[in-house]
Formats: sequence, C-alpha cells, structure tokens
Amino acid sequence: MLFLAVLGPGFITANVDNDPNGILTYSQAGAQFGYSLLWTIIPITLALIVVQEMCARMGVVTGKGLSDLIREEFGLRMTFIVMVLLVIVNFGNVIGEFAGIAGSLQLFHLSKYISVPICAVLVWLLAVKGDYKSVEKIFLTASVFYIAYIITGVLAGPSWRTAAIATVKLPPRAAWNQNGYVFMVVSVIGTTIAPWMQFYLQSSIVEKGVSIKKYAATRLDVIVGSIFTDVVAWFIIVACAATLWAHGMGNIAVPSDAAEAMKPLAGSYAFLLFAFGLFNASFFAASVLPLSTAYTVCEGLGLESGIDKSFRQAPVFYWLYTLLIAGGTAVVLIPNFPLVQFSIFSQMLNGILLPIVIVFMLLLINRKDLMGKHVNSHWFNAAAWVTAITVTVLSLILMGQQIGNMWKH
Repeated sequence: MLFLAVLGPGFITANVDNDPNGILTYSQAGAQFGYSLLWTIIPITLALIVVQEMCARMGVVTGKGLSDLIREEFGLRMTFIVMVLLVIVNFGNVIGEFAGIAGSLQLFHLSKYISVPICAVLVWLLAVKGDYKSVEKIFLTASVFYIAYIITGVLAGPSWRTAAIATVKLPPRAAWNQNGYVFMVVSVIGTTIAPWMQFYLQSSIVEKGVSIKKYAATRLDVIVGSIFTDVVAWFIIVACAATLWAHGMGNIAVPSDAAEAMKPLAGSYAFLLFAFGLFNASFFAASVLPLSTAYTVCEGLGLESGIDKSFRQAPVFYWLYTLLIAGGTAVVLIPNFPLVQFSIFSQMLNGILLPIVIVFMLLLINRKDLMGKHVNSHWFNAAAWVTAITVTVLSLILMGQQIGNMWKH
C-alpha cells in the first residue's frame, strides 16, 4: 500500500522518456541493425536506476529541486547557462512530441492541422486547471498504456532465442564498423537517460513532499519505473527487428513509418497497437516536458512554480509552459519543416548536456553538509562516474563523426 501511495514521480519520469523521439530511435535501431543493439538495454537500465535514484535521494533529503541546488552551490551565472541549454534541448523535444501526435493521428486519417491544435489546448488545460494529485493520476494511467508496445513485440513474432542472446552478449567487432552503428548507440543512450528527467523527478518529489521515512518506497518507484520503461524499449527494438529489419525495410524517417510498415508484416492489430502507443506516448510527453522545463527554469532562477499555484502566483511558470506548447505546435504546423533532422539533432544535444548534469549531481550528492549520512557509497559513485565518462566519450565520438560527414559533403 505504501508503494502504491508513493508510486508516481519515478514511474512517470522513466516512462515519459519513451516519447516519440525515443520510439523513433528504438524503431530505427531495430529496423537498421536488427537485434544487434539489444545489448545496450541492460547497462542503460542500470545507469538509469543509478542516476534517477541519486535525484530522488537529493529531493527527499534536501527538500529542494536540482536547479535550486545548482543555483545555491554553483551560482546564478552557471545555473543560467545550464537553464538556457536545457530550454533549447527541451524545446527540440517538445516539437518532437507534437510531431508524434500529428504522425500517430495521421495514421487514422486525421489532419495535423486539426489534431495538433486540439491536443495542444488539452495539454495546456491539464496543468492550468488541474492540481498535482489529479495530474499525477492522469500521468500514471498514461504510463500503463505503454503495455501496447509489449503486445506489439509479441505479435511481431520475433526470434526469441536470437533476441535473448543479443541482450546478454556483446555484438561482434564487425557490427561496430557498420555505418551509423556508433551514432545509434549514442542516440539510444541519449534518449534513455535524458537531462530533463533528473530535474523533473527531483521537482516532483519535492512537490509531492516525500519524507525520509517514505524514501524506501520512493526508491522502489524509481527502480520499477526504470525497469518497466526499458522493457518497453526492448520490445520496440524487437518488434521492428522481427518485421522491418527481417524484410530489409530499414528506412524509418518518423515513428509512424514503423507502424505503417508493420501493417502488412505483423497484421492490423500490431499496427493499431503501435499507432495507439505512439499517440499515448506523444500526448503524455507533450504534457510533461513543457511542465518539467517550466519547473526547472523557475526553480533555478528562484521564481514561484508548481501546478498547485495560480496563474497570478506563478506567472513566469505558466507563461513559459504556454510558450513552449504554442511554439512546439507552431513549428509542427510549418509545411515541409525538417522534423527528422531536428529530432536527431535534439537527441544529440541530450547526449552532450547529460554528462554536465550528472557531474553537477555527483558534486552535490557527495557533500556531507548537504546530504548528511545519505551521501553516495563508493559503489554508487563508481557507477555514476562510469556513466558520465561513457556518455561523454560516446558524445565526442558522435560529434567527430558528424563534423567528418559535414567535411565530406
């Protein structure tokens, strides 16, 4: 009962990460490289648990959000730079969410000029008219619908033996030499552990008022959420490997392409579930991401924030939330806007900003004056530093590849 009472921030944050950008990345991973990227899921899940648990612990012990702590400990100038980077990255992600809404409902023959504005208004009303408890219940319900992807994976009829071996065994060296393989590894990591998640999770826990006594249940919430979201990611890769990759259809430009291509290969049920899953993920993430950004920026700059406050009490919070939704909607409605390139670019920025955020977290969580006896253990520090260094190295390789490609062209 205690777990169900605390269930929320960790489970919601982890699941929002399977947004359209994430679904596109996992679909491309399966369609282009078959089962050969499944090995990334276990280390990514462990890294996600480590990073999310640190945020949850900091929120419970200090009663402050991450951007709040960064401002207090590292100064306003540093915080401002991180906030500007985060707003740019998150705005790219918000555009991806509304593109996902447009793409998923176009599969059901509904024009984006109708679907996107209607969904934008609904998303806006959710936070402006709701309070924390009611909004959290809606988000938890949306999280459960990700089961649609697990069923799609089963309906796709994959080779379970191949998938199981690929999950626990590193790919041969030849796989790494494939064109785009390293890029896809970085994208999968960037989409699974995104910078905004750490800020949102900590703010949610602070707003929910979780005490140290209830911390064990919150940790369980984080662990269950991280495992569930990566199980869903595993099934998306498997579904696309079993259908698109198996039939040599590796070219996916937007997530709805994967659903469309599955129809003749895995039947209309798989198509419907994939399309429904995409709409649910898009709408869910379009609600949470602008909210997360508004929380983070207001907290970092010491301004009032929270959906339990009125528009008059927290004007900057609500205006930033409104502008992100309106801006994301407007960009998606521009004819011929290069959404795919934009989506990949925003995922790359995620991967570059992530190590910076993790380093800030590690410096904060190891301070005795801030955390008391709840500082990181040696094992936890080792896992978190390995995550930060790995992501940094992969991001640098990726940037090198991108610059190299630009020179070639």
